[in-house]
Amino acid sequence: MIRPDLTLPIPDTITSAHFIGIGGSGMSGLARMFLDAGIRVSGSDRADSANLRALADAGATVHVGHDAAHLGDADTVVHTGAIWPENPEFVTAKERGLHVIHRSQALHWLIGGRRLVSVAGAHGKTTSTGMLVTALQALGADPNFVNGGVIEQLGISSSSGADELFVIEADESDGTFLLYDTSVALITNVDPDHLDFFGSEDAFYDAFVRFGNEAREAVVISADDPGALRVHAGLDHANVVTFGRAADADLRIVDIDTSGPVSATLVHGDDSVRMQLAVPGAHNAINAAGAVAVLMTLGYGLADAAGAMEGFAGTVRRLELHGEARGVRVYDDYSHHPTEVRAALEAMRGVAGAGRLIAIQQPHTYSRTQHMYREFAEVLEELADHTVMLDVYGAREDPVPGVTGELVSSAFADQAHVHYVPDWQQAADYTAQVARDGDVVVTLGCGNVYQIIPQVLDSLRRTPEV
Repeated sequence: MIRPDLTLPIPDTITSAHFIGIGGSGMSGLARMFLDAGIRVSGSDRADSANLRALADAGATVHVGHDAAHLGDADTVVHTGAIWPENPEFVTAKERGLHVIHRSQALHWLIGGRRLVSVAGAHGKTTSTGMLVTALQALGADPNFVNGGVIEQLGISSSSGADELFVIEADESDGTFLLYDTSVALITNVDPDHLDFFGSEDAFYDAFVRFGNEAREAVVISADDPGALRVHAGLDHANVVTFGRAADADLRIVDIDTSGPVSATLVHGDDSVRMQLAVPGAHNAINAAGAVAVLMTLGYGLADAAGAMEGFAGTVRRLELHGEARGVRVYDDYSHHPTEVRAALEAMRGVAGAGRLIAIQQPHTYSRTQHMYREFAEVLEELADHTVMLDVYGAREDPVPGVTGELVSSAFADQAHVHYVPDWQQAADYTAQVARDGDVVVTLGCGNVYQIIPQVLDSLRRTPEV
């Protein structure tokens, strides 16, 4: 992993930018906005993808695989922290003396001093950002935005708008959310993670306190989440707006109904309004409350803001239905932290109804798995009827001896509730053998676990119900 050096200068002018890892959801969206700004764009990724093909259609020069020759005449190279320091394009760009900047610095350059809403938090920030963007559009605004995931009804993760307002998902994982000149900060929750970067929980919390205090206009923060409460205690901002179930929240959410697509009542002072969403899960009602609080901070009324939430259809890889076979529905969710897994499974429990819930879990990174394997096992055993455990998706990390999916599965109190199957085809076949008509299967993880879904659906079609 390359840690971003935010002290490096950002060029005043960029005419030709090369993106290393251009196929990722965040990087592809950023590259698209560079194209919108009239900048020549090239990029490379280790594998072909729909994102690469879409960028090529939009005018970018894209390459599969990494090679120094791909740099062409670029004057600026944009990278993520996920590439290796030995990447030939990264090394050559440094040797040539090109501007080599982290993706957050490229985004900072794009924002260019416009009024900025930054959404941060350990969980829910992609969904909350999508809610804000689609609600603003429903209210007649045309914001610029960069999200960490594709917004379902828009089919994109970023866009250049006509308004002065800019909405972004601000990544806390490497501290880069502190780079932006934020006007309104939304903090969805604060659950210690990424300690390989921050070093300690205190440093993690301190970063969020700084993020909130540096917002020029307002801080909107959860009134329920324990970590957010700790951050709130450290804030000395003049305009802090809270949201949540707590009795003292500035925007309260009550009467949450999760029997279908979630609905709830929002209360602000003497005003109240019923809010109906198109997505499931109590956590999404909480996310929507935070987005409504931001909209009210921006000047919209409670009823208008809540009504604008109704059209949000979700973001890709967040409780996304992929198909159905033999009466079994198969979903995917990006959850990769125990708190996120809990929220996803609780939402899926409402979707499953009388059916059983089968989780296919792919642990993400060796460090997180080693640190949290007991927590993963506890929440999976509590909320899923059965768990199929895959091996760890290492991402940027080298393997750690003894840290595999079996480490999580072995922590289950009742081994009858879990089956460790590192081979994907065997895992798909096993899932098909276990599943019955009316059950729901959900893949969980932010790696490539969603790619097992076609195998699961195929196995379901080929395997008669037992």
